[in-house]
Amino acid sequence: MNAVTKLNQLQSALAEKGLDAAYISDPMTINYLTGFYSDPVERVLALVLFADSEPFLFAPALEVEAIKDTGWKYPIYGYLDHEKPFELIAEHIKNHAGSPINWGIEGESLTVDRLRALEEVLPNAHFNTDLSPLIAKMRMIKSDDEIAKLNEAGKWADFAFKVGFESIQIGKTEQEVAADLEYALKQHGINKMSFDTLVQAGPHAAEPHGATSSNKIQNNQLVLFDLGTIVDGYISDASRTVAVGKLNDKQKDIYKVCLEAQLAAQNAAKPGMTAEELDKIARDIITAAGYGEYFIHRLGHGMGSSEHEFPSIMEGNQLILEPGMCFSIEPGIYIPGFAGVRIEDCVHITENGCEPFTHTTKELLTFPH
Repeated sequence: MNAVTKLNQLQSALAEKGLDAAYISDPMTINYLTGFYSDPVERVLALVLFADSEPFLFAPALEVEAIKDTGWKYPIYGYLDHEKPFELIAEHIKNHAGSPINWGIEGESLTVDRLRALEEVLPNAHFNTDLSPLIAKMRMIKSDDEIAKLNEAGKWADFAFKVGFESIQIGKTEQEVAADLEYALKQHGINKMSFDTLVQAGPHAAEPHGATSSNKIQNNQLVLFDLGTIVDGYISDASRTVAVGKLNDKQKDIYKVCLEAQLAAQNAAKPGMTAEELDKIARDIITAAGYGEYFIHRLGHGMGSSEHEFPSIMEGNQLILEPGMCFSIEPGIYIPGFAGVRIEDCVHITENGCEPFTHTTKELLTFPH
């Protein structure tokens, strides 16, 4: 599904909901619907969509040429920093569609201040319909074109693992290993990671949302990698844990259990089962092995043009999995003060099962060789 088709789908939804227009402001949604991505920071970036006339993009003037490069075929309006963006937006709306009354917005991302600014320049409009759930549902089912982009991003994540593993040396810092793999990616034209690369050694890996640090890699440790790349607006996200030196029996056991849970869930994932059922497969294995209290997050999250999307693979989610859904399968065991293990692939649901975007071995590897 290309950007024009996605726009048409959302336009049809506006008509079905009795809406005249939509104000889209989340940069990730704009990327999904137009193929253009930018983080405008404090500036205003908006896609204005109408039920029965052509849309337009409103952006800082410094972004206009980049938008043209995407092939966007509808009007683009740029503004300068000294201008009043919402007054200009109101003028463009009037020129395109008169005075639309019923508007859809993204309730999850539109700030109160900016909603008030819209209400001030469009005093007769009603911004009462939250389109966030509808857009999230649209984004949840990926097209063949999107899956191809996710596969390409996954290929570069596999490359990053290879470089990162080969970079491991006792006494080297986590940050140095992360820098090595990111530099290698840049040499191949991959300029952005989908999130801050995680390299966590020993007890530090027991912090699932920790940060890569100046800690030095030591002998007889587990080292956790969590990384992803951005390719053509779509991301990869994968985790592997490797050994440095000789592991003790408990380190080996938590790796073995985590791997068993990850493989069981990935092999079971298919259309027709619920997100909760998939989470339970991995969680039951870890719990039965005595590590249930150390698996402290959901099994997975959706992904695509952003790192975290729907669906959420977790207890209590009765969502039925469908072909085209893309999400992570990432069980983890985190024992404070001792070690952490996480093994993760992102997958897409197929007609009969699922396929991963990354293919780096999950066999326990030992470094340096």
